[in-house]
Amino acid sequence: MRKFLVVFLALLAVSFCVELTPPAQAWLVNPWTDTVARVSGALMRMFDGSIIASGNVIGSRDGAFAVSIEAGCNGVEATLVLVAAMLAFPASWKHRLRGIIIGVVAVQALNILRVVSLFYLGEWNRSAFEWAHLYVWQALIMLDVLIVWVIWVRFSPPIDNSPPPVAA
Repeated sequence: MRKFLVVFLALLAVSFCVELTPPAQAWLVNPWTDTVARVSGALMRMFDGSIIASGNVIGSRDGAFAVSIEAGCNGVEATLVLVAAMLAFPASWKHRLRGIIIGVVAVQALNILRVVSLFYLGEWNRSAFEWAHLYVWQALIMLDVLIVWVIWVRFSPPIDNSPPPVAA
């Protein structure tokens, strides 16, 4: 358990530091954020033709309300926490890779639901938007990370830690 915690915290520290560098922001975080906005906007346009998305902003054609997806709202940090936990846990690389792929999809799907719900909540009531944005969805995204990780751990095949046989 101690080894897991040390490796997990080290991976988090390194990944968060790398995420904040200008190259990572330019090549990974900003395109990721724009993709979240583009996918969320496309889903919303299926039911509401007045939705427009440009860069990291989603709004309506009438200009009544718009959201800007920023750091902390793009799912990158939650994804980094999940990946660090999966990499720190003793499992086969095949199981880790499968978990990371499925986990990232799960976290990002919930994050897109978050963006869509917050947009419509903001159109309806700005104070409800602020409360849901700052408290409800922050907790739900991290709870999603925890649930995905616990399910992944539950289905982890056992690791054989026994010493190799000694030749006689």
